[in-house]
Amino acid sequence: QVQLVESGGGLVQAGGSLRLSCAASTITFSIYTMGWYRQAPGKQRELVATITRGGSTNYADSVKGRSTISRDGAKNTIYLQLNSLKPEDTASYYCNADLLGVVYWGKGTLVTVSS
Repeated sequence: QVQLVESGGGLVQAGGSLRLSCAASTITFSIYTMGWYRQAPGKQRELVATITRGGSTNYADSVKGRSTISRDGAKNTIYLQLNSLKPEDTASYYCNADLLGVVYWGKGTLVTVSS
């Protein structure tokens, strides 16, 4: 069982930045593909970014160029740096850990971007 705890959400003005963190409670953190997803009110959960055990990254087109996902193995933590935030980025952001199809989710952190 892997527990994921997100933090760093909040209220920010359009054009601002936030850094989200996700701490994982597993000593095998390094073997998981980790990711960030988001869900806006009334919408389906969608991929934001992923990072593999080898450090390869993948981003949704909607955040490409203004977000960075990273991982710190020493801290069992991943981060999502969000820049140039837009009101449409408003959503609950969820951390995800995936090991060969076995998936764990955090409870989410809310990001609200005001115009």
